Amino acid sequence: RWRERLFALYFLSHIPITALIDLQPLLPAGIAPRALTDLLQQYATAFRDPMMLQPPEWFKAFIYCEAFLQLPFFPVAAYAFLKGGCRWIRTPAIIYSTHVATTLFAILAHILFHDFSKSEHAGPQTLRERLVLLSIYLPYLLIPLLLLFTMLCNPHYKHVEKRKRK
Repeated sequence: RWRERLFALYFLSHIPITALIDLQPLLPAGIAPRALTDLLQQYATAFRDPMMLQPPEWFKAFIYCEAFLQLPFFPVAAYAFLKGGCRWIRTPAIIYSTHVATTLFAILAHILFHDFSKSEHAGPQTLRERLVLLSIYLPYLLIPLLLLFTMLCNPHYKHVEKRKRK
């Protein structure tokens, strides 16, 4: 049951983070409230994350996926894991977790290996700065991997109910 609570918290917390922060790079300048743009600017400066201020096209594609595929799934998944025992969430959770894990591998590789010295906004330069930024993104890989493992290996979610034929 602890995993279902963790997943519910993960999906519930993801709704405001995505809606208020993550989607800002897709919006035209001046649309987001000043307090939210300031918050994003403070985050990007503190953690040296230029991808959120000036996303590369591939990163922007991931944000579109977050907006149109993931965000609608968050309340559904939160409901399923808050309620508990919802076997119907298995297939959507497998799709979600594999998609997110795939995108996070690309993001983490970019953080570790990209030369940010030519970025308009300050990016990580030292190994320590790269690891700090990596630590911000890492939970968004680890929790989906735990979700995937749970959906594939937990006997509760592996069990398929047989329907009676009339």
